[in-house]
Amino acid sequence: MPAVAVCRVATIDDVEPLFIMIEEYARRGIMLPRSRKVLERQIQDFVVAEVDGTVVGCGSLCRLGEDLVEIRSLGIMEGSKGHGLGSMIVNKLIEQARLKSIPKIMALTYEVSFFLKNGFHVVNKEIFPEKVWTDCVNCPKQQNCDEIAVLKMLD
Repeated sequence: MPAVAVCRVATIDDVEPLFIMIEEYARRGIMLPRSRKVLERQIQDFVVAEVDGTVVGCGSLCRLGEDLVEIRSLGIMEGSKGHGLGSMIVNKLIEQARLKSIPKIMALTYEVSFFLKNGFHVVNKEIFPEKVWTDCVNCPKQQNCDEIAVLKMLD
C-alpha cells in the first residue's frame, strides 16, 4: 500500500516531533534551535507534513511586518526527502500568507535551488531590516551570515 502524505496545520501534539526535527537541523548549524516552550507558544504558526500518520516535515511563518512574513524552520526528515514534501509545506505556508493578505514571503536559506523551483527569487538580505533587527541581531552567524535571501511576491 503506497504512503499517504498530507500537509496540515500543526497542533500541540506535534511539539515533540517538531522539537526533535528542528534540534537535529540546529545541531548541524542549518537552523536556529527552538525550545519546546517556544514551539508550544508558536504552534499555530507551524504546518507539518505527515506520511502515514508520522510527522516527517515542518515549516512555519513568522510575521515580520504588515506586508511581510518569513518561512522558518523548514525541514524534512532524512529518509523522507526528495518526495515533494518540502514544496507541499511551502505551498501550505503560501496559502496561509494569502489568507492573512500578506503579499510578500521571504526566507533565508542554504537551499536556493529549492526556493527558485518554488517561485522565489534571490534578493539582497539587507532589504529586510525587519529580519535583521528581530533575529539576526541574536544569531551567532550575524557578522558572517552565509544564508541567501529569497523572496516571493503573492498575487
